[in-house]
Amino acid sequence: MKRNTPAGDRARPETEMTREERLAEALRANLARRKAQARARKAGPGDDNERSEGNE
Repeated sequence: MKRNTPAGDRARPETEMTREERLAEALRANLARRKAQARARKAGPGDDNERSEGNE
């Protein structure tokens, strides 16, 4: 729980800021992973082979 302090957010302990930053980074990584999975599903199973054959 957050404590009400006269200084507001600046009085938060450094460990809480680190936790928030860590959670934000984890959320960004999760979003990137989910987007990659969605792109892979949309591309289909045979699309990777077709692209590499066309480049030769």
